[in-house]
Amino acid sequence: MAGPVNRAAIGDAILSAVSARGAGKSICPSEVAKALRPEDWRPLMHAVRQEAAELSRQGRVVILRKGKPIPPEAMHGVIRLTLPGAAAAEGETA
Repeated sequence: MAGPVNRAAIGDAILSAVSARGAGKSICPSEVAKALRPEDWRPLMHAVRQEAAELSRQGRVVILRKGKPIPPEAMHGVIRLTLPGAAAAEGETA
């Protein structure tokens, strides 16, 4: 089992992934967990989602549920992450 991954690394990985995917596209939080710990990514999911919520509060990412932006407090179930300003385009394709 790999050691802990700190919040800064998770935040950086989220921002890197949404930026690499580009405007109008989104990522699944599991992509971030898998990039950080490929062999044992599931235990990271809670931390990835928590950091996504914090980045959303800071206005650095947008959380999508069923293709529509949601506040971090409403986050549950299947979500995706995108860049601010890209959420409208993402919602049109969902």
